[in-house]
Amino acid sequence: MRSILIIAIKEFRDGIRNRWFLGAAGALTVFALGLTFLGSAPSGSVGVDRLAVTIVSQASLSVFLLPLMALLLSYDALVGEVERGTMALLLTYPVARWQVVIGKFLGQTVGLGCATAISFGVAAGCLVWLAPQSTNWFGYLVLVGTSIMLGGIFVAIGLLISAFPRQRAAAAAFAFIVWLLLVVMYDMALLGWLVADGGQSIGAWLFNFLLVLNPADAFRMTNLAGIEDVRAAAGLLGTEMTGPVAGITPLISMVLWMVVPLLLSVMVFRRKQI
Repeated sequence: MRSILIIAIKEFRDGIRNRWFLGAAGALTVFALGLTFLGSAPSGSVGVDRLAVTIVSQASLSVFLLPLMALLLSYDALVGEVERGTMALLLTYPVARWQVVIGKFLGQTVGLGCATAISFGVAAGCLVWLAPQSTNWFGYLVLVGTSIMLGGIFVAIGLLISAFPRQRAAAAAFAFIVWLLLVVMYDMALLGWLVADGGQSIGAWLFNFLLVLNPADAFRMTNLAGIEDVRAAAGLLGTEMTGPVAGITPLISMVLWMVVPLLLSVMVFRRKQI
């Protein structure tokens, strides 16, 4: 346990010194504040709770930016040290390979989680002033918690990517492809299939099931489908929330997306020749 903690602390310190990560964290804060002040401006005229509109806006921001931040932080966590030769030195100490992977995961996830909590915490402070009568603070807390989980999911995916190649360039290219597929292309492909099918073979249950298979969509549904005011702000009030998107199924999907890639990265890294 001590070895894991030492590695986690090192990764946390390395993360907060990473210029790319600090820039992305600053951008997250700026965008969160911008969406808080500007994204909720029309809420009074349409009769929707200001905080609910902000939750929808910040969920849309998080689903794009947090996975990218996590992959930038983790894609070279293993392959980078192998390429520099520091991993061979690290493994001469009494530390197991699985401890290296878990330590890096914890350190990077905590670092990303702190950046997320600070960004959304600053926005929440503004919301207390802008929307003192709002009652959807539980939904906002769910947003913060699941955003941290979303970051942890893509840190685990980044570690899995980092466990395979021997060059950082290959890991960087693969990380970008994974981000593009899961965050951008998946929904476009699903929508294209739905339009081409014309509703003949894709029913509501199958469509919802395909949504929760993707961690980004599971994150969206966890935050947008649970609270009536948030569903109204997201335009989902008339949508059927049954089957896989009902209850805690999207949250279970997110947990599996965090655990499975992490276990696979441990298995791959244990067999890697260094």
